[in-house]
Amino acid sequence: MSGQKCCPWDLQDRYAQDKSVVNKMQQKYWETKQAFIKATGKKEDEHVVASDADLDAKLELFHSIQRTCLDLSKAIVLYQKRICFLSQEENELGKFLRSQGFQDKTRAGKMMQATGKALCFSSQQRLALRNPLCRFHQEVETFRHRAISDTWLTVNRMEQCRTEYRGALLWMKDVSQELDPDLYKQMEKFRKEERRQALEAKMGN
Repeated sequence: MSGQKCCPWDLQDRYAQDKSVVNKMQQKYWETKQAFIKATGKKEDEHVVASDADLDAKLELFHSIQRTCLDLSKAIVLYQKRICFLSQEENELGKFLRSQGFQDKTRAGKMMQATGKALCFSSQQRLALRNPLCRFHQEVETFRHRAISDTWLTVNRMEQCRTEYRGALLWMKDVSQELDPDLYKQMEKFRKEERRQALEAKMGN
């Protein structure tokens, strides 16, 4: 029994599939090239860059907010540590002055007791700052992990789309540079002549 023959539409489907694979490979090549250009900081087409100026300005603002929130979060944590350390040292000094003041029956002893009492009170007041600072830190972290993280995901998707778009522009630019205007004119003249001959043959019949 002889092998099955390929139908014309089977060949067309196979050709379409092969062409689709080639197009995808070409598209991936130009996307990778665009990503490489961006990563290495090479100069891009000034018109394409200018068209994205407004978007780039908004992205720069977003990155500034992102950095500022991170710096603010670190500063709050550091401030809390410094407050705790200072409050502890202040309280220890206050206790020491009060104990020494009790032992000294002179006027200096009374001054040390008063100063020690004031330092202990100040250390307690300083520790009272921790609660509002903790709430503030939680709010900043919530903003960072929700609003900024969600926006960051959207920015990443947008950057991927922009890379694909600019890769397509590079591809179109490369194809357009390979086009030969003279060859295009010759093909147009050939098509016109072919149509003219077909029309004359039809009228002759």
